[in-house]
Amino acid sequence: MKNILVTGGAGFIGSNFINHILKERDDYFIVNLDKLTYAGNLENLKESENNPNYVFIKGDILNNELVNYIFEKYKIKYVINFAAESHVDRSILGAEVFYRTNVIGTNVLLETARRFEVERFLQVSTDEVYGSLGPTGLFTESTPISPNSPYSSSKAAADLMVQAYYHTYGMPVLITRCSNNYGPFQFPEKLIPLMIINTLNNKKLPVYGDGLNVRDWIYVIDHNKAVDLVLEKGKVGEVYNIGATNEMRNIDIIKLILKYLNKGEELIEYVKDRPGHDRRYAIDSSKIQNELGWKPEFSFESAIQFTIDWYLKNQSWWERIISGDYIKYYNEQYQNK
Repeated sequence: MKNILVTGGAGFIGSNFINHILKERDDYFIVNLDKLTYAGNLENLKESENNPNYVFIKGDILNNELVNYIFEKYKIKYVINFAAESHVDRSILGAEVFYRTNVIGTNVLLETARRFEVERFLQVSTDEVYGSLGPTGLFTESTPISPNSPYSSSKAAADLMVQAYYHTYGMPVLITRCSNNYGPFQFPEKLIPLMIINTLNNKKLPVYGDGLNVRDWIYVIDHNKAVDLVLEKGKVGEVYNIGATNEMRNIDIIKLILKYLNKGEELIEYVKDRPGHDRRYAIDSSKIQNELGWKPEFSFESAIQFTIDWYLKNQSWWERIISGDYIKYYNEQYQNK
């Protein structure tokens, strides 16, 4: 049995990871540590909450005593750090919480993991640490780090710290850097769920600038399968880019959603561009494909339709989020535990 601490496991990517892994494997025991900030939602984990190989703990990765307690009680030997403040717009409005969680929080985990001599520490990062691309080219693992937002700079700082622990202490660390994720349970401040929900509510669809910013999109399950593979077979000290070669302009995704939901483009509203808005991201994932044998299984065309259908079928989930009622789930489920 592999005893794994998954941080941020009630968020979008982390909860999808836990649900997927617990369905696929019976040799993982997962401790999910999540602070349950606005983007953490235990309703995402209903299918896993009664699994005997799963434990949830509400808490902050900045809490040294709690993190130490978890490592000691559950004999943690593997760490996957999904925990992060992750929304660029929010980081522009206030950067401090991003540095506290993403940098200092990562340091707390690294220090504890080092003391307990973990076998693997996997830092889940982002392609945004590379900065912005021109109209051509791809991010490779050797692309210099050049972050442009408070969010991406905090993730870059965490990555550098993780690498420092490898070079200084010989810690068995790994880093994954992924392109934009989409899929079920994504908090509706992000592009795709925001546009789906606004369209369903006949609200305006705010588009930054000219809408021609390009992102490389990957379905969340493809990402999580790659994370699991890197945890098991990745070479210690290495960085692995994860992408599905699905470059799309923001405006084209929005128009696709409108078309799928039979709504007109008059809902589109161009707004003032975000400060420091990176123009284009695109991932070269040949390293993980060639060295570890990973490849994306989902096409954008099929997975985006599945994602839109999921939001159509799970209206109560996102309505509770929009209203703030989703936090009641934790209080109802765990107030006596």
